[in-house]
Amino acid sequence: MPGPAPNPHARRRNKRPDWLSLPADGYDGPIPAWPLNTDPADAEMDLWLSLWRTPQAAAWAEGGFARVVARYVTIVCLVEINPIAALLGEVRQMEDRLGLSPMAMKRLQWEVETPTNNVLAEVTSIDRFAGL
Repeated sequence: MPGPAPNPHARRRNKRPDWLSLPADGYDGPIPAWPLNTDPADAEMDLWLSLWRTPQAAAWAEGGFARVVARYVTIVCLVEINPIAALLGEVRQMEDRLGLSPMAMKRLQWEVETPTNNVLAEVTSIDRFAGL
């Protein structure tokens, strides 16, 4: 008979030393300038900025992946306009290489750190709303 389920909020004691630990709150370092020769469209810039705040961006910054991420952004924006099968396959492959899915993160041996703030919710007193 199996034991109790692991507590997802407990600090990990069996952290794997060979895995890269990514910040739970996302990457907070400088966002690289758009590295491609063309100016990004608004949709590309929005996706670029949001991707560089993900936990995976910490690994990209360390590894110098800015051009790869920019190419991914360009292809994703093209696919959203015109979903061609070949481009959809390319997006999936790039997502794997950039660690943008749980299975890809496992293959890359990346894990997101446990958040330092383990508060799940803030409790508000019902009395606060009694006078409404």
